[in-house]
Amino acid sequence: MNEPRKLEVLRAIVEDYVHYREPVGSKALVERHRLGVSSATIRNDMAALEDDGLIVAPHTSAGRVPTDKGYRVFVDQLAAVRPLSAAEKHAIQSLLEGADDLDDVLERTVRLLSHLTNQVAVVQYPQLGRARVRHVEAVGLAPRQVLLVLIADSGTVEQRVVTLGEDLDHDRLAVLRQGFLAATAGKPVAQVGANVAGIMDSLLPEDRAVAAELAAGLAALAASSREERIVTAGTAYLARSNSDFLLSISPVLEALEEQVVLLRLLSEMASDARGVAVAIGHETAADSLAETSVVATGYGRDDAKIGVLGPTRMDYPATMAAVRAVARYLSKILAGS
Repeated sequence: MNEPRKLEVLRAIVEDYVHYREPVGSKALVERHRLGVSSATIRNDMAALEDDGLIVAPHTSAGRVPTDKGYRVFVDQLAAVRPLSAAEKHAIQSLLEGADDLDDVLERTVRLLSHLTNQVAVVQYPQLGRARVRHVEAVGLAPRQVLLVLIADSGTVEQRVVTLGEDLDHDRLAVLRQGFLAATAGKPVAQVGANVAGIMDSLLPEDRAVAAELAAGLAALAASSREERIVTAGTAYLARSNSDFLLSISPVLEALEEQVVLLRLLSEMASDARGVAVAIGHETAADSLAETSVVATGYGRDDAKIGVLGPTRMDYPATMAAVRAVARYLSKILAGS
């Protein structure tokens, strides 16, 4: 058996099935691809691919479709991820650079990636395991109400209104704000609670009660900023691909809504030498995602994940290129924010 040709036949089957959405026969392969051999030879190669579990005949069709294993071999045979066109790169850069804050950046990112791939796009909020405090702000809204703002160097901004047990004038608030900022700036977000608690003894006795209330608010902000969250866009594309799901897309939609399964999968995916990770079908290790593939990569300093989820009948080369390119632009923007 000619192994290179067999892999070329597999590549042709994957590409045709992705493009035409129907089982692929030997006659179609001869007509559409310059494989340099007869239909009989192609049929023999297809029989060998079927014996290897790389393609399968759905129902009574004369054509063949790739299996999860077939897609895996196809993806692994891609020597490199092709670069995007200059126009695609410019579109990514111009859209993402116009964002105002992290929430806006991530919302734009998933919409853009979904549009580029015609799949569901997902992005994790930056994980703050190694993030440090860039700034702490406290703004008096009323004599007993203060808006606390915690800004991390990852771009994450958390805020909440704290209601105090006593009045707090502008001058006292300014002193406390400076104390909190001095205790936390440049230090890990995870240590905010301990750092602000550590300044209590240095405060005037009459300020310690209200300072403790503000410190508790900052500690809560730091804790909430470490919660894992994802943003998604393009769920409607799943409905348009309904024929790709033998049973129902409902489990996939539930996994997207509940996020737990997807977050676990993203955390376990490690990019290969090409800069992306691909989980195909049952490789996702989740029944709800068994008929999907996920292409993902890390972005930013803390390697949060960004990726695409869709049916296994996916344009892998184009999707891998889009995911990697968008992740790189997102990393640059956050590094400069």
